[in-house]
Amino acid sequence: MYLKILIFILLGFSGCKKPDTNQVNVNGIPDGYKIRHTGVYNYYDTVSVISNPGGQSVFLFQDAKYYDVADNFTDNGDGTIEDNVTGLMWTKNLTPKLTLEEAKVFLNQINAGKYNDWRIPGIKELFSLIDYSGQVFGDKSIRLFIDTKYFDQPTGNTAIGEREIDAQTWSSTECQSLTMGKDKSRYGVNFIDGRIKAYPITEPFSGKPNTMHFRFVRGNLYYGYNKFIDNGDGTITDEATGLTWQQEDSKAALDWKSALVYADNLNLASHNDWRLPTIKELQSLAVYDNNVDKTEKASFSELFQTSKRNNPDGSLNFPYYWSSTTLLDGPQPGNQAAYICFGKASAFFNGQYVDAHGTGAVRSDLKYLQHANYPISLGPQGDLVYVRNYVRCVRNVK
Repeated sequence: MYLKILIFILLGFSGCKKPDTNQVNVNGIPDGYKIRHTGVYNYYDTVSVISNPGGQSVFLFQDAKYYDVADNFTDNGDGTIEDNVTGLMWTKNLTPKLTLEEAKVFLNQINAGKYNDWRIPGIKELFSLIDYSGQVFGDKSIRLFIDTKYFDQPTGNTAIGEREIDAQTWSSTECQSLTMGKDKSRYGVNFIDGRIKAYPITEPFSGKPNTMHFRFVRGNLYYGYNKFIDNGDGTITDEATGLTWQQEDSKAALDWKSALVYADNLNLASHNDWRLPTIKELQSLAVYDNNVDKTEKASFSELFQTSKRNNPDGSLNFPYYWSSTTLLDGPQPGNQAAYICFGKASAFFNGQYVDAHGTGAVRSDLKYLQHANYPISLGPQGDLVYVRNYVRCVRNVK
């Protein structure tokens, strides 16, 4: 551990321990915050990139159309990066892989720039840095999901048996339920494959403390908090972000193109400019301090009305929700879109349904049905794949 700390000191990065800020719904927030664009400027249909569809094509209304809050970073030349959109300041470099306790030692002992109020970011703060111009092919990195003009981001060390995607960054946000039915976990962002999941705090096989990279943050203590107002007309406005949301959801599971059509056709509260949210906008709604098993509620504010979609064995769960953001993965980049699990991120593992990745996990599905047998279980953990997901529409407050 001391060697890791010495290396990091020589790089000039640090932190002073700050209390964790749980990203929860609170009223009385003094200032709002902006949600940066996803970084996706290409348009996609259900299989690949397309030219700007223009006119009334349903494929016009995806995140490439809504790029009013683009990246705006400043490299301060002292190991810190200012995000001029969110009001957050970041350490330029990642730490080596550390346990959570080792990361806290960093925060107590060293400084970056002239500041001593660094903290481990919450999951919403950390996800603000994601850039979906990235691309991955399974466990191989093609383009990183973070702006490498400003931030360093290693891939996993294949020389010691790691996969390239094994370079995740941990947040301060704990998962309130057990993942894989047994593991206490903490949320992290994978800037190699563009996803959020909860990673075990201890290694499942050895029982030793798990290690991840850390990137420290300071400033804007209210980033990620919501200030919801029930408008009494079937809509909820978040005064923190300036977004208005559909209070209920689609009440039906749809493929991605049908989700775009649904949003485009929605006429609610005398407005017809509803759209499918970007993945960053959608993630702003997630309540990460919820244990679905204990509360039997979805991870939305209670002001929202949420459908149920139980697991195939009848156990309680809630829907996954589509975003308008294409996630480039696999041999046909452009045929998957990102979604968020507002219930358990379920998998069929060892003969039972478990929460594999934690509520609020960001995953991706094919945009179209390959067959009629969904849901199916895929991958080494048996992730439950639906392809038809639910919709909660958004519009910008004028």
